[in-house]
Amino acid sequence: MSLSFNRLSSTTALLLPKLAIFNCLMAWLAFETNLSPVHAGSVDLEVSTARPILLSEKKQTVYVTISLTGKSMPRPNDRPPINVALVIDTSGSMKGEKIVQAREAAVQAIHRLEADDIVAVVNYDKDANVVVPATKATDVASITQPIETLQAGGNTALFAGVTKGAHEIRKFFDETRVNRVLLLSDGQANRGPSSPSELGRLGASLVKEGISVSTFGLGLGYNEDLMSELAFSGSGNHLFVESSNDLSETFANEFNDLMSVVAGDFEIELNVADGVRPVRVLNAEADIEGQSVYLPLTQIYSKQKRYFVVELEVPSGKKGETKDLLSVSASFMDLMQQSSSTLTSSIDVKFSDDADMVAKSCNLETLALCTVQIANERNRNATALRDRGDVDGARALLNKNAEQLEDLRFICAENGVDTVVDDLTLNLEMNRSQAAQIDDKDWNESRKSMRSFQNFNSVQQTYRSKTSGAKK
Repeated sequence: MSLSFNRLSSTTALLLPKLAIFNCLMAWLAFETNLSPVHAGSVDLEVSTARPILLSEKKQTVYVTISLTGKSMPRPNDRPPINVALVIDTSGSMKGEKIVQAREAAVQAIHRLEADDIVAVVNYDKDANVVVPATKATDVASITQPIETLQAGGNTALFAGVTKGAHEIRKFFDETRVNRVLLLSDGQANRGPSSPSELGRLGASLVKEGISVSTFGLGLGYNEDLMSELAFSGSGNHLFVESSNDLSETFANEFNDLMSVVAGDFEIELNVADGVRPVRVLNAEADIEGQSVYLPLTQIYSKQKRYFVVELEVPSGKKGETKDLLSVSASFMDLMQQSSSTLTSSIDVKFSDDADMVAKSCNLETLALCTVQIANERNRNATALRDRGDVDGARALLNKNAEQLEDLRFICAENGVDTVVDDLTLNLEMNRSQAAQIDDKDWNESRKSMRSFQNFNSVQQTYRSKTSGAKK
C-alpha cells in the first residue's frame, strides 16, 4: 500500500484529528472493527462510524452512518405489484410539444404494467381532476385512451393534484405494494397552497402513510425549490428534465425503480445513548425527540445502498473506556418474502490517548459517505449564497468541495476502497462544473441542475436525468 502524501490536504478535518490523518490512511484496512452487516431477507443493515476509537479526555463530534442495502431481486418477474398515480400538469404553459410528450411518456410507462398493478391518472390546471380512477392494469387500452385526449389550459393547482393522486393511491393501498405518486409539472403552483414548506409538509405526511412522491420538473419555468422539497420530504426522486423529448426516458427510469423495489413500509428508530446528544441527520427530514431519532424511508430498491448520516456530540471519555453511541431498529415489509422483518444493531466507541491507535481505527468507506453528505450540505449553502448575489462565496464553497472530494477519491483509489470511488468522482466533477458556471447569466438553468443533484445525493437516487447536476 502506498500513498502520495503531497496529494493530501485538510480533507478529513471535520471527521479526523489532523495529526492522525496520515497514519489512518496507511493502516485503516488492517484494523479489525466490529462492523458486520445484519441480514434479514431482502435487506442488509450496517451501522458504522469513521472513527471507532476517539482521543480520550475530549468532547467530540462523531458522524454515524445507518446503511440499508437492498439485495438483488432473484427474478425480475417476481417483483411486487405497483400502486402508482400519475399526476400530470395540464396548465396553459404545457401547451404544444410539452403536453404531447407528457401524454406519450405516460402511455409508454403504463404499457409496462402487469395485470396485478394498480394505476390512476390525475390532471390538474385550475382544479385537479381524476382522468383514470385507480384500477388494475388489465385493460391498458381503456386506461391510455383518456390520457391521449388531455389538453393544456388554465392555472396550476399543483397541491390539489398531488392530494388527489394520493387519494387514488389510498383506494388500493397495501403495504405489500409499491405505493407512489409521480408528479410532472412545468410551472409555478399558483392556485391553492404553493410554498415549498407547504408542499414539503404534504410529502412528509404521505411518507408516514407509506406513500412516496417523485417529481419531474419540465423546462425552465417550474419552481425547483417547491418540486425538490416535495420529493425530498416525500422520500422520492426529483429530476430536472430540460427538454420534453427526454420525458419518455425519464419516466422509463422511474418505472425501472418502481419495478425493482425489494422492501418498503420502513419504520426506523435510533435510540441514542444517555449523555450523547443527537444533533441532526444530514440531508434528511428526520424527527428528533429527546434521545430518539426517526428516519424517513418508504422503499429500498434492488442493489441500492440507502444511508443516513447522523451527527452526534459525544462527551469526553477516559483512556480505555467504551461508550455506547446508539442502537438501531429497522422494521419493514420484505416484499420479496411478503413478510414483516426487523433488523437491529448498535455501535459504540472506545477511547485512547494513543493518537496512532486512533488513526488506525479510521474507516475510509464510512469517511467517504460522510464527506459526500457534508459536501452536499455545502452545495445547498452555495446555492443560497448565489441567490443572495455572493458569487465569490458560492464558488469558494463549491471549489472547496471539489478539492476535498478529489483528495479523498485519490486516497480511496490508492487503497483499494473501490466501492466509493465512483461516487466521489461524480461529486467532485459536479462541484467543479458548478463552480465554473456559478456566475453564468442563466442562473435559472444552473440552479435547477444544482437542486436536482442535491436531491440525487440526499436520497441516493439510482438514476439521474441528462440535466441533473450540471449543464452540458
